[in-house]
Amino acid sequence: MVEALKYTTVGRRKESVARVNLIPGNGNILVNGREFVKYFPRETDRILIMQPLVATNNMNKFNIFANINGGGISGQAGALRLGISRSLVLANPSTQSILRKEGFLRRDPRMKERKKFGQKGARKRFQWTKR
Repeated sequence: MVEALKYTTVGRRKESVARVNLIPGNGNILVNGREFVKYFPRETDRILIMQPLVATNNMNKFNIFANINGGGISGQAGALRLGISRSLVLANPSTQSILRKEGFLRRDPRMKERKKFGQKGARKRFQWTKR
């Protein structure tokens, strides 16, 4: 028996890492074994994740199984979007120009700045007292 085509990629954003498996199917999305809508309660996160599928007209052509760990909800959504975009390019290389033009294939480099010693945070200082 021949196994169905499976495209596996990794997407990252902030501290989040998303391992994405893209399989031809009917549009189901499972994240960490849970339904996509239940895992991402915020509508803005769901819209962000669906952007590469909408841009390439692949809404109901693939099933997506993702394992995400690390970071917060918005970071995980960004990591999943990058992973889906990379998987779509593997599945159909002609979609690369569309996804690149929209900016979905770029990894967002913004990270949390580290706390400095002698300060309260990355930029915030302790209050100065005169006496």
